Amino acid sequence: MSKILIRGAKVLGGEPQDVLIDGELIEAVGTGLAAEGAEVVEAEGRVLLPGLVDLHTHLREPGREDSETVLTGTRAAASGGFTAVFAMANTFPVADTAGVVEQVWRLGKESGYCDVRPIGAVTVGLEGKKLAELGAMHDSAAEVNVFSDDGRCVDDAVIMRRALEYVKAFGGVIAQHAQEPRLTEGAQMNEGVVSAELGLGGWPAVAEESIIARDVLLAEHVGSRLHICHLSTAGSVEIIRWAKSRGIDVTAEVCPHHLLLTEEMVRTYNPAYKVNPPLRTERDVRALREALADGTIDIVATDHAPHPHEDKDCEWAAAAMGMVGLETALSVVQETMVETGLLDWAQVADRMSFTPARIGKATGHGRPVAAGEPANLTLVDTAYRGQVDPARFASRSRNTPYEGRELPGRVTHTWLRGKATLMDGKLT
Repeated sequence: MSKILIRGAKVLGGEPQDVLIDGELIEAVGTGLAAEGAEVVEAEGRVLLPGLVDLHTHLREPGREDSETVLTGTRAAASGGFTAVFAMANTFPVADTAGVVEQVWRLGKESGYCDVRPIGAVTVGLEGKKLAELGAMHDSAAEVNVFSDDGRCVDDAVIMRRALEYVKAFGGVIAQHAQEPRLTEGAQMNEGVVSAELGLGGWPAVAEESIIARDVLLAEHVGSRLHICHLSTAGSVEIIRWAKSRGIDVTAEVCPHHLLLTEEMVRTYNPAYKVNPPLRTERDVRALREALADGTIDIVATDHAPHPHEDKDCEWAAAAMGMVGLETALSVVQETMVETGLLDWAQVADRMSFTPARIGKATGHGRPVAAGEPANLTLVDTAYRGQVDPARFASRSRNTPYEGRELPGRVTHTWLRGKATLMDGKLT
């Protein structure tokens, strides 16, 4: 593999430096670097980050290849600057056995665009009744460390306790989709003034907050690791803040769309804005941004949820919940967190690379941009502004809430272990 010299990039948003890649590793970082015969990437004015890591991606394969495949999903990931993604278990068949998680893992290795770390189901068939083969999935070739029934809540307290106890033995983590099912029966959007005016079934904040409160107490009782998926309310932020103050081993994620969009978008009845958990209030958005800035919320995760056209091009009540997000995530974070002064680029690297890699134990990812480290890197043109055009997505699906919206920033290059997966904005 030839050498690559990235010249004049602002590493983590700092002073311009050169980065020399030799094979799969970074050979040197400094100024005035030279390497005979190296491929030179002129990066003046651009920000160089460690490759992004997404702890919450739906790749749909096996079973829903009409929405996405591991190949198209990892191409979308590379386009968005990601070098590792964690694939959720709600496939067909469900990823609740060693055989299925190994299939997803092998498909990821074959794609070559991005490392795929399967997430195993907590319960058999996501039914919430019986623990899945957690140990077997961990001991498989896929080395599963994260388990989730995402899409459904593990609402049985006994099952949740047993899952936390089981994964404690090997340092795994349970990632909870916090949604009390009885409180959200027939829910279509956030419960509040807007839902009342529109006549749509409301999704109360307490449905999320009550599960989080229960589970942080269970995690404290067991002494195990808990991760909260797609946290969306100001009340949830306060519960996580309280839990961390007690030393409970809990982490939490926020999705880009919950940092930018509010329930007011639902007035359009455009199913692109239908998502689980729903878009909340402006007050919730402010609380989520502040919590991500102060570290109460640990990471940004996309919850990339592709759907075929017919599942979204329909009336609101019949539409599927979810949005694609891998290719727009960094732009939304730049707009909501960097351009508002809440985070700098080094902190973005922490929330979108270092910490998600640590939570999921993604070896080789979320590493410093330094000599001897794996060359998993992302180069961003932060001065760029442009309208989102889903026709240009690498994802098989187009269900984005940002169509036609102007967003800042554009990933121009992505390297996975020194191999370019994206060059000048084009997939290799």
